[in-house]
Amino acid sequence: MRWRRFDRWLWAGLAFVSLEAQGAMDVESECALSADSMLLTVDELFRLGVDNSLKLQADALDEAMAHERSRTARASRLPDLQIGLNGGVIGQPIVFQRGLSAATYPDTPDWSQNYAIDFTQPLYEGGRIRYTIRKADLEKRVAQLRTATDRADVKLSLLEQYMSLFSLYKQREVLMRNIEESELRLKDIRQMKKEGLITNNDVLRSEMQLTNDRLSLTETENSLALVSQQLDILLGIDEDRLLLPDTSLLYRAVALEPYDAYVAEAFDNDPAMKLLRKQTEQAKNEVRLVKAESLPHVSLYASNTLARPVSRTMADLYNNNWNIGLSVSYPLSSLYKNNHRVKETKLAVLMNQNAEEQKMQQVRVTVRTAFLRHREALRQVEALKLSVKQAEENYRIMQNRYLNQLAILTDLLDANTVRLNAELQLTSARTQVIFTYYQLERACGRL
Repeated sequence: MRWRRFDRWLWAGLAFVSLEAQGAMDVESECALSADSMLLTVDELFRLGVDNSLKLQADALDEAMAHERSRTARASRLPDLQIGLNGGVIGQPIVFQRGLSAATYPDTPDWSQNYAIDFTQPLYEGGRIRYTIRKADLEKRVAQLRTATDRADVKLSLLEQYMSLFSLYKQREVLMRNIEESELRLKDIRQMKKEGLITNNDVLRSEMQLTNDRLSLTETENSLALVSQQLDILLGIDEDRLLLPDTSLLYRAVALEPYDAYVAEAFDNDPAMKLLRKQTEQAKNEVRLVKAESLPHVSLYASNTLARPVSRTMADLYNNNWNIGLSVSYPLSSLYKNNHRVKETKLAVLMNQNAEEQKMQQVRVTVRTAFLRHREALRQVEALKLSVKQAEENYRIMQNRYLNQLAILTDLLDANTVRLNAELQLTSARTQVIFTYYQLERACGRL
């Protein structure tokens, strides 16, 4: 008898807590739904993400620096031109007539002046200037390819968060519908309880199920707000804006192409592959640049000097002279100092070629994985469409049987759970189709 009384009080307490939680969740749901919303398409997602990405802004600065280095390298072909001006006081010279005796003090000007113009034009430096320019151009291209790689990674990262919105909105939609149906079912159950057809246990269990669904709805809406805020910050939008995904994307036809076509395109167009190829070119250019240090340097020079006084006689007169000629130098020390550097740069070429081969293996694995996952997701969608229909029919049958007292409440709630999971799995499979499609696009260099 005591256990029955305790059980009655326990169920009553749970029902009271359920009603209190339901009231609190209703207020929270209204607050969540009152937030400003914005429909966001995939194209707009990519545009805003690329425009506001700090990583891509840093890459743009790197590109600008590489461009300036390229212009600086080209400027090394221009002549060197120097202008000099010297002016100062001339000290009193002392001339000794015999050894260090019989000192005399000749008259000299008090001031000296020297004006000079020097011109040097490099003619040949073993290809050093040419390879330096090529190195700067390759660095500029590498910076551009690094930007393209980061841009594709940024897009795929944004898309992954964007895809989670589909699942969360679908979960919210299913939970809201489930809550509405649960409220109607609870009303019928209470009526059946009044008529003495069922016990109070079914009423309490239905109330607890309704409370759990409302708690899940609150959790889902909070997750929606958090994911939207993360995307808002990355896209440069007001972080209180609730983002709405373009649901038409889930039903877009995404056919598969042959696997070999994906691999061939990935080898040709993947920005990471292009980046490694350019880095190999850089390494080969570095070999030529180091070898150029062992070749002779030839340059044209010319200068003009206007000086006062005359240096030999110290006469207070201006003296002007000019000269023009060729300068040839050969760094003999490079014959025994540069050998190890040349070997090092050649080894760097081999290392970059090895990195290319490793990347080709990785590309094949990445494309194969995305290809199989995409095909798997397409098949899952077709299978889950049938599962949703079967779950709907199963729930309808169990609901009729329960209302006719041919099944217990547990069977009805289990059927409802199966239906809920089937719908969520179908939406998850649809989002996976889109995500794996863009993964293939990323692997092939299309993104």
